[in-house]
Amino acid sequence: MIPESDADVPAWWSSLGLPGLVDVHVHFLPPGIQRAVYEVFDAAGPKIGQPWPITYRGTHEERVDQLRALGVRRFGALPYAHKPGVATYLNDWARDFAARTPDAFWSATLYPEPEAATYVTDLVAAGAEVFKVHVQVGEFALDDPLIDEAWGTLADAGTPVVIHAGSGPVGNAFTGPGSLARVLQQHPRLTAVVAHMGAPEYADFLALAERYERTHLDTTMVWTDFFEALDHGHGGFPADLLPRVVDLGPKVLLGSDFPTIPYPYAHQLEALTRLRDLEPRLDDDWLREVCWHTPVRLLGDPLE
Repeated sequence: MIPESDADVPAWWSSLGLPGLVDVHVHFLPPGIQRAVYEVFDAAGPKIGQPWPITYRGTHEERVDQLRALGVRRFGALPYAHKPGVATYLNDWARDFAARTPDAFWSATLYPEPEAATYVTDLVAAGAEVFKVHVQVGEFALDDPLIDEAWGTLADAGTPVVIHAGSGPVGNAFTGPGSLARVLQQHPRLTAVVAHMGAPEYADFLALAERYERTHLDTTMVWTDFFEALDHGHGGFPADLLPRVVDLGPKVLLGSDFPTIPYPYAHQLEALTRLRDLEPRLDDDWLREVCWHTPVRLLGDPLE
């Protein structure tokens, strides 16, 4: 089946024989920062070439209930620091959010600053489950020497890091595959999850996932009607790369960008389902890996 609305989502994953979904790319932020993020997207039209209306603007509690109704068993908060001195505040808030939201991954972030190695080491030792960095927003290179030790800590621990490094929707001097490639050369065991499949530099980031055992890609917004129409300057996901997506095996996992998406949650799943029309091997077995088995291997089974 193809989910046509959010009400169809539980029946969709049930038809695959899954107990629900695990979504690696969900955002919950402190209220003031959340409002600022919404304002950025509300004003994004002139920069990206089309409006970006946000579908889910409820309170934290309302949005948690929406995810639960969809059958999302685990999800993150994925804070991301945009300047020095903000990461510690975000990490404290996200730790409290995870403590009061048992289905949320304990999420954290980092930023190039002298104290990064210390707070990353402390967070990993305390049990933080996933980190997020956003080089487009933070405007920093991933191989900044101030965070080299932090990458080593995360690589040794096997803690996944969701990394927005692609140049979509609007690139800058820091986006693109270059700095992640250099980090992976130094820390090849880093468990990196490339957000948005690396859009629009899909082929370059796909190559990194092919080369490095622990480098993964998340599906966030990719193949949706909105993202395919968005002019990154490169067009949508190239159909000739789909066989390589198949060959990656269990290295692609579900991401959505909830709540900051301009369409219903169900549309991401619809977009993944209709890929089989272009590449038949992206079938139900592939969907099961993407929506449950791969994120469970990385982040643990929410049913245990």
